[in-house]
Amino acid sequence: MQILDKEQLRKNLDEVIWKMEEARISVSEHHIVKLVTVAKYTPIENIRTLYELGQRAFGENQVQQLKERMGLLDDLPLEWHMIGTLQKNKINNLIDQRPALMQSLDSIDLAVELNKKLEAKGQKISCLLQINSAKEESKSGIMPEEAIDIYQQIKETCPNINLKGVMSIGAHTEDTAIIQKSFETTHNIYQALTNKGATICSMGMSGDYELAIKCGSNLVRVGSALFKS
Repeated sequence: MQILDKEQLRKNLDEVIWKMEEARISVSEHHIVKLVTVAKYTPIENIRTLYELGQRAFGENQVQQLKERMGLLDDLPLEWHMIGTLQKNKINNLIDQRPALMQSLDSIDLAVELNKKLEAKGQKISCLLQINSAKEESKSGIMPEEAIDIYQQIKETCPNINLKGVMSIGAHTEDTAIIQKSFETTHNIYQALTNKGATICSMGMSGDYELAIKCGSNLVRVGSALFKS
């Protein structure tokens, strides 16, 4: 990926924010949506420029990349999210980075292991439960019908994990109706969990974030739409 000039990044960011606003207001003027920039392929200079333009939250898919980026940009007050699948052998490495949010807690096994390592280090971490709302074999995550029970189970048995809500990836298809249904499934689960303290419903990426917001998402993960030249 190339280094983009400030005006190009400003134009891209303005366009994404404008579309987010339109979608948000169609839901409610009180519906607030957070933008997390998916930085995985972009040069570090683009992250610095986006920071200058007012963007604060950034996400990485891999622990190693997260560690490198956090190190190179530790002079900036950025909010870092882990948004990719976490392998068990990388748990300690992730804990040491202390990200603001780990968005991809995708199984009870991972939760138990993560909690054990957090306990040993005397730390806590905020997480989202990843739901495979489209029931696609290529995706990780909890099946929708088990999500509420597993969320409750993690809350009760993993005291070092602070569950903040849910995350899912829209159905992998061109059919908007199917994508919408997958978002609605996740949002219904989120609503059922608000009485258990859930405040974040993370859905929507570059290709479908407007639809996700209209379905109730309050956090979107956008990469390629911000870094187009």
